[in-house]
Amino acid sequence: MANKRHKPEEIVTKLRQVDVLVGQGMARVDAIREVRITEQTYYRWRRKDGGMGTDQLKELKRLQKENERLRKAVSDLTPDKLILAEAARGNF
Repeated sequence: MANKRHKPEEIVTKLRQVDVLVGQGMARVDAIREVRITEQTYYRWRRKDGGMGTDQLKELKRLQKENERLRKAVSDLTPDKLILAEAARGNF
């Protein structure tokens, strides 16, 4: 099976589809197969994104991306700051 990145809307939709199928009496394993994902993927999504709506999940992903960008910016600037602080003390 090829690697595919699912969009947040697809994740929420597939989690809900599994819940509906299980509610109709289908075994959870069969319901997971019906929506064409692996059990491992289902349980990972369920743990991570289970109780969220589509809008909440989109916002979470956006915030995670922004956080990653800011962390990278800080990590890039930290060595420069240390070098400048060292030079300001006259220890170069």
